Amino acid sequence: MADGHLFNNILLGGRGGANPGQFRVHSGGIVWRKLGGGKAVEVDKSDIVSLMWMKVPRAYQLGVRIKAGLVYKFTGFREQDVNNLTSYMQNKVDITPEEKQLSISGQNWGEVDLNGNMLTFLVGSKQALEVSLADVSQIHLQGKNDVMLEFHLDDTTGANEKDSLMELAFHVPNTNTTFVGDETRPPAQVFQEKMMSMADVGASGEEAVAMFDGVAILTPRGRYNIELHMSFLRLQGQANDFKIQYSSIVRLFQLPKSNQPHIFVIVTLDPPIRKGQTLYPHIVMQFERDRVIESKLSISEDLLKTKYKDRLEASHKGLIADVFTQTLRGLSGAKVTRPGKFRSAQDGLAVKSSLKAEDGILYPLEKGFFFLPKPPTLILHDEIEYVEFERHGAGGAVMSSHYFDLLVKLKSEQEHQFRNIQRNEYHNLFDFISSKGLKILNLGATQTTGGVADVLNDDDDDAVDPHLERIKNQRDEGGEESDEEDEDFVVDKDDSGSPTDDSEEEDSDASGSAEDREKPARKEAKKESVTAKSTPGKKKSRDEGDDGSKKRKQPKKKKDPNAPKRAMSAFMFFSTSERENVKRSNPGLSFTDVGRALGEKWKKISGEEKEQYEGMARADQKRYKDEMAGYKSGPIHVDSEDEPASD
Repeated sequence: MADGHLFNNILLGGRGGANPGQFRVHSGGIVWRKLGGGKAVEVDKSDIVSLMWMKVPRAYQLGVRIKAGLVYKFTGFREQDVNNLTSYMQNKVDITPEEKQLSISGQNWGEVDLNGNMLTFLVGSKQALEVSLADVSQIHLQGKNDVMLEFHLDDTTGANEKDSLMELAFHVPNTNTTFVGDETRPPAQVFQEKMMSMADVGASGEEAVAMFDGVAILTPRGRYNIELHMSFLRLQGQANDFKIQYSSIVRLFQLPKSNQPHIFVIVTLDPPIRKGQTLYPHIVMQFERDRVIESKLSISEDLLKTKYKDRLEASHKGLIADVFTQTLRGLSGAKVTRPGKFRSAQDGLAVKSSLKAEDGILYPLEKGFFFLPKPPTLILHDEIEYVEFERHGAGGAVMSSHYFDLLVKLKSEQEHQFRNIQRNEYHNLFDFISSKGLKILNLGATQTTGGVADVLNDDDDDAVDPHLERIKNQRDEGGEESDEEDEDFVVDKDDSGSPTDDSEEEDSDASGSAEDREKPARKEAKKESVTAKSTPGKKKSRDEGDDGSKKRKQPKKKKDPNAPKRAMSAFMFFSTSERENVKRSNPGLSFTDVGRALGEKWKKISGEEKEQYEGMARADQKRYKDEMAGYKSGPIHVDSEDEPASD
């Protein structure tokens, strides 16, 4: 990389456990992105206050303190990385990283250092522990010398699955010289007041900054009262109550519903909240589009002028969705995504579609796709391997030119298929996807999207199946065709045309030769033909006898399971050999499309390559003839269920 250094498998510590990701330091600052998408941390060079190296078990940790008082901890660096990054940061970022020692003595008597909103407990000159005061929910003074810190608990899966710090107690003796008090205010009380001012505990415990009552939430489904606090939001419903830290909010989305009186507001979380065994990475809210409200925030003027300057105002008036989004954005610092340049055929912001048997709306956004309302599915462009336009029903159902499907294949091998998109949305959607530089799958020499476009421009839903045409041509040329069904193409067969039926007819009179049996049959057929031509009048029904009476319908003869298996053609041997290769090279193909791809591949191989399969076909044909000869010379094979009833 020309500018900076890139490191993989670097862990970001914090609420919800340690998350692996990619770390990059460059001349403009620091960027960390979670592996698989989701949470990202971007720190501008001008926001960095200090950098700290610390040796932790099996690796090195880099602490990045920013002006807001937060400290990001990145773990997973090697010893050689420390020297390289230290030199680079001195030259490009103009900051020399400090080295901090970790105390491993196990002593619990030391000093407290308050820097920004970080509390560090030191034993001697080494760090024993460090906590963020932003995670503190309450600070209590117990007696005259003890101070108890209570930490936020939220409903994200990180808090449910990991060991969480709940309480931390400090004993501050009256002889303490760092937090000097007097007769009415002992050092422990001075220590408590100092931490409360830095942690904003008074503002967040527990009066809400703003409230929104009766909000319809689609996932997790229900109607909730929403409280926005200084460091968390709370969803209060009749059956469920969720508390979510702002540090878990990745992004906000505000997406209007075309020609509908509602608008979506989505809060994307990492880690997600849990309800039972179900995870909810997206909270999908629905607000009335035209409802106007005025919200006055319960927050001091000092905080509005300092901490929330240019982010919040004393009151907000406007559409309810806008007021909610602006307030939540100001408190959490999360970015807001709105619809981009895409417009549908009806000049809307999305297209109707379905995913996993659920009808919804697919929003093509500037950096991804979002399917709503359920299952809410966010797909970033960076996660996409390719997209493919498919004829509707290509997976085996009846194909239609009135709709098409959009298959999105991710780099993680996961697939999302958006079905039932109307045909008039094709060109707008195709042009938008092309403009984003996404790969549109190309199979062989035929562009898949071009084939879809041709079908959508044609009102005839019937398409010629090249595999079926090839089989017909082989039969017309007199070639042998196996009756073994191809798993990629199955045609309905009449049992009366099976090879065992032919053998039963030949074996019906074992006392004479085949030629002797054929002569009277030919004479009888000729006689019936002449009689039919010379007899004018009413046309005789297939079910009527010569005297006009109803002829009893003979039961259909069943295929003898003991009959030899028909010989396979060269193409069938080729299909058996190459089918798995075609499937691996073209994941997601339907059975029918695999058969077509095999047919195209068979046409392109050389004569020498075909010879090996033709040799296999000749050997199998000889096997069939030998087995059929033995079958015919054996005992007569009669299915008792096919015997005519005795008079």
